[in-house]
Amino acid sequence: MTAPAERPFQETHVLTIQRFDCGPRMSEMVVHNGTVYLCGQIADFEAMGGVTHDVPAQTRDVLRQIDVLLERAGTDKSRLLTATVYLADMAGFAAMNAAWDAWVDRANAPARATVEAKLADPDLLVEIQVIAAL
Repeated sequence: MTAPAERPFQETHVLTIQRFDCGPRMSEMVVHNGTVYLCGQIADFEAMGGVTHDVPAQTRDVLRQIDVLLERAGTDKSRLLTATVYLADMAGFAAMNAAWDAWVDRANAPARATVEAKLADPDLLVEIQVIAAL
């Protein structure tokens, strides 16, 4: 029986995890190993001047927030890898797509899924979660 081959020396890398706007349940954004993970973004009714049951308006506000967070992490929408869109009602699919299409970098569109889901607040019509590369 022969002795097992020796393993070459393997250098261990300590990868940092950056968490932004941490709360007791979640972080707004996490950066790790060259990847940016955003929590689900929802309409900011205060910034929008009040509650609106308008899918395109909520979508535009969510996408604005995504732009801000991606910039804060040092990247932008051209580096999106995936997006998951949650709609309270799939009847808003075309309206959401109109706002999305006006915003997305068409030369670098991410993989995307859209699903109907019961959102945390009945006034919310759209939630979007994205992952991007730095």
